Amino acid sequence: MAPEFVRRRMSRIAFAAAGIALGGMVAFQPVQPAKAQGPVSVADLAENLADAVVNISTAQTVQGRRSVPMPQVPEGSPFQEFFEEFFNRQNRDNDQPRRVQSLGSGFVIDGKEGIIITNNHVIEGADEVTANFNDGTKLQAEIIGSDEKTDLAVLKVKPETPLKDVNFGNSDSIRVGDWVMAIGNPFGLGGTVTVGIVSARNRDINSGPYDNFIQTDASINRGNSGGPLFDMDGNVIGINTAIISPSGGSIGIGFAIPAKTAMRVIDQLREFGETRRGWLGVRIQEVTDEIAESLGMGEAMGALVAGVTENGPAAKAKIEPGDVIVKFDGNEVEAMRELPRMVAETAIGKEVEVVVLRKGQEVDITVTLERLEENEVTEASASTEDQPAEEPAEKSEILGMMLAELDDSLRQQFSIEEDVTGVVVTEVVPGSSAEEKRVMAGDVIKEVAQEPVETPADVEAEIKKLKEDGRRSALLLLSNPTGDVRFVPVRIEDQ
Repeated sequence: MAPEFVRRRMSRIAFAAAGIALGGMVAFQPVQPAKAQGPVSVADLAENLADAVVNISTAQTVQGRRSVPMPQVPEGSPFQEFFEEFFNRQNRDNDQPRRVQSLGSGFVIDGKEGIIITNNHVIEGADEVTANFNDGTKLQAEIIGSDEKTDLAVLKVKPETPLKDVNFGNSDSIRVGDWVMAIGNPFGLGGTVTVGIVSARNRDINSGPYDNFIQTDASINRGNSGGPLFDMDGNVIGINTAIISPSGGSIGIGFAIPAKTAMRVIDQLREFGETRRGWLGVRIQEVTDEIAESLGMGEAMGALVAGVTENGPAAKAKIEPGDVIVKFDGNEVEAMRELPRMVAETAIGKEVEVVVLRKGQEVDITVTLERLEENEVTEASASTEDQPAEEPAEKSEILGMMLAELDDSLRQQFSIEEDVTGVVVTEVVPGSSAEEKRVMAGDVIKEVAQEPVETPADVEAEIKKLKEDGRRSALLLLSNPTGDVRFVPVRIEDQ
């Protein structure tokens, strides 16, 4: 007897045949496989674009490696003279400056002016940069400007005749699943064409403050950095810059800088030789679900202001720590990481409308952006003066933390700076929510639920109010001993 699945199949065929025999009452139509929607060939497109893509070769002089120490051998040993001669010669050779070369990719965006785009990491530290063209031409390139934060660089060559160039496309219009094509110089092999799709958009790979990468499965390898990612109309919608790979080769996870991000940076590098970004003057952190709940927000969104730079644009406009920025210049701030990019892309000196959520109410604030100084560094020094001993302050345990009123002896014990005020954490109970949130002894509680506190009793009173309101967590504004602040939600349902 035939197996059950064979019998069922035979019955269906017999039924269909019977239908045909009965005058077509049942029409048997075999199911046709769905046809994939992809390019039949990209040969014409690749041939038309190849001359605009260049290989970038760089060279730089580096100092010799550190001297190799000679192994210890007994005095008078027959190997002593041999080792001394060998290692002295090795160290002399290692101390000599060496020329190091590297390879990457790039593409021409202005054929008349000879403007080429590549990655900053391709040309960083280079003494010589050479653009190698598809027809075998080699031209020395001058570095017009570079930007480490977006990993972009602008080069200039002097061609005898105008070069083949390409245009930027609209990277905002691409969708996940759209076909894309990469041309570059993987492993120094020269013009190589690969095709894939857009795998994802708006990727944050923690490479910088303005991460917003296009992810693609088009093969991108070492040497592709700085090369173009084309759409099927031949427009550059991304600049290939990074891969994720345990082996060093392509595993189908590559990243490209979106054209929209790149174009503004490139325009500034061409005009000024540097970037000129907007500056708001706030230090922000992510609004987690716990923080949103503690603030009474319906959903986790926006950027929580953890600190405001003194005399910065935000401080002048009266933006305060604890505010949640939910709109910037008419655009909703869905997540914290979107705000730095929005600010950086806004013109310096522009008056911008900012909407913040402050103690449950939306507040409209007008801020005039200033210029971000890329190399600005702020330093803080801790006080080391000896303080007279005093009676220990009274302590209380709240939310898994031992708390005490801040006095001179505790300032000295935890090296807390003079301008830091609040309630000091002297100990954290193991296994508590406070420990889970990495609250540490020496942290200072400045606010609870956006209300200032000065004593453990103040903290306890605010926690009691939150419990009466049915809140499951308390939002603490904590300062470390040097004055850097952050918001931390601590559970209170088990208190």
